[in-house]
Amino acid sequence: MKRFIAHAAAVVLIVGGGQAKAGRYVLAEADAGRRVFAQNPPPTPAQPALAAPPKDPHPTFTVGTATAQRGQKAYGALKVPAGSDAGYDIPVVVVHGARPGPVLAVASGAHGSEYASIIAVEMLIDTVRPDDVSGTLILLPIINVPSFEHITPHVNPTDNKSMNRFYPGAPSGTQTDRASYVITREVVDQCDHLIDLHGGDLDENLRPYSYWTVTGNQKQDEISRAMVLAFGLDHIIVSADRPRDPNASRFLENTASTRGKPSFTAEAGRSGPVDIEDAARLSAGVRNVMAHLRMGGSVAAPVRSAIWVEKIVSINAERDGMFHPTVDRDAHVAKGARIGVVTDYVNRRLEDIVAPEAGIVMFIRALPSLRKGDTIVNIGIVK
Repeated sequence: MKRFIAHAAAVVLIVGGGQAKAGRYVLAEADAGRRVFAQNPPPTPAQPALAAPPKDPHPTFTVGTATAQRGQKAYGALKVPAGSDAGYDIPVVVVHGARPGPVLAVASGAHGSEYASIIAVEMLIDTVRPDDVSGTLILLPIINVPSFEHITPHVNPTDNKSMNRFYPGAPSGTQTDRASYVITREVVDQCDHLIDLHGGDLDENLRPYSYWTVTGNQKQDEISRAMVLAFGLDHIIVSADRPRDPNASRFLENTASTRGKPSFTAEAGRSGPVDIEDAARLSAGVRNVMAHLRMGGSVAAPVRSAIWVEKIVSINAERDGMFHPTVDRDAHVAKGARIGVVTDYVNRRLEDIVAPEAGIVMFIRALPSLRKGDTIVNIGIVK
């Protein structure tokens, strides 16, 4: 028997007479259109678990005394300890981007009077904002502080060594060795990519160019080749004879390359006074590489018609005297063409300097003063 009991607010169906029993259900329509199951409700569908956000591999980043939190810029120094000679501080800036990404190191001032490259890094320190960066930028504006302070070309006046010839350095050597050791540990070992900026020193009238090192590691070489093309200088010297031993890497860029980090060197600037266009060209090149590495910014079109220089032929002075160039930087010279004249101090001709091969004048001596062994000219032989 079925009985229906009507009510203005609810209808209750009792099956089989009497009260509802355990294991049965009562359907109550208490609100218009809403059903409430008093007993044995249907199961709730399982909700998919939300994936945990990826852990930030570098919530903070420290180089020397500079420690930056994510999204901050920090200033500090690499401490070169005293040893057989004095210690000193190498300035460093860490731009720790708002988002994770690659770690790019940019160094300049290995020769402290190559001013355009130093000013280029100063521009980056001033203009790169952490909010715009995915990844981390390590900036070394002046590696060779003694050279910069004493206006000494080519070498560190403390120990008379070139600060781009003694990597990976040694903790017990002279100041240059110890500084190179600190840079290797604090900068090279922490970065994913590296750009070493240079330029014409006080005595060098240089045209802008880059160096691309061929390591034999195809994947790494493809990455570094794309970086150097993204940088934007259209003359590229191919370096296939760099040391392969990471314990005898000599050059800063090569120290990174032998440790599996795609890297290259770029040069612009010449002969002392800073041409702001040269500095801006280097600064813009770094930003182009950052964009290429997806660290931020808009990607500029890479060089599409690069001039690849397969080797460099240098002419060094065989005597003291005065040098008088007869061609300018970037001149295209034939084999045997006269490049300049060496005279004595009363202007008597001692010898003509001629091109041993046809090529491009990558740089030529900018000053008259000439000592035996000085480099007079570098000629690039086009591939």
